[in-house]
Amino acid sequence: MKIYTKTGDEGTTALFGGKRVSKADLRIDTYGTVDELNSWMGLLRDQEVNSSRKEILVFIQDRLFTIGSILATEPGNTKVKIPALHESDITTLETEIDTMDAALPPMRFFVLPGGHSSVSFCHIARTVCRRAERLIIALHAQEGVEPLVIKYVNRLSDYLFMLSRKMTQELQAEETPWKPKME
Repeated sequence: MKIYTKTGDEGTTALFGGKRVSKADLRIDTYGTVDELNSWMGLLRDQEVNSSRKEILVFIQDRLFTIGSILATEPGNTKVKIPALHESDITTLETEIDTMDAALPPMRFFVLPGGHSSVSFCHIARTVCRRAERLIIALHAQEGVEPLVIKYVNRLSDYLFMLSRKMTQELQAEETPWKPKME
């Protein structure tokens, strides 16, 4: 596979199925943001504190590649073979969230992102996930997106929030409460 094709030199790219669109197209921005999230997930996977979670993080990265494939496919094109997303993928995230939640003290306040660089990486991944979700919703309003994609990305941001709390606990880092100034 050749890395450069020169077909995008004038600002267009091809969706799966061949249709050419602007590289500034909402669909391209959407799956590009999912790709960015996948890179942040790789950075999270590389953190020592997450060595016991490597398998689930690789699973999530695989699902994000699947979501990217779904989003990169021309709407209505059934000729292109792409992997599928399943309800069980969401259940897997929910199980992980519930397991972490059971091991954490109840939340009594909003927390400021930070406390340890590894935790900060997780918060960045969470915010990129939320941005991807907003773009997916915008694309859904324009062209329609498979509902499981929307549901998965929403649940993933919940997972990342819980992961940030669990990492904070394991690293014995401080959770800094947000105390709004009301004056």
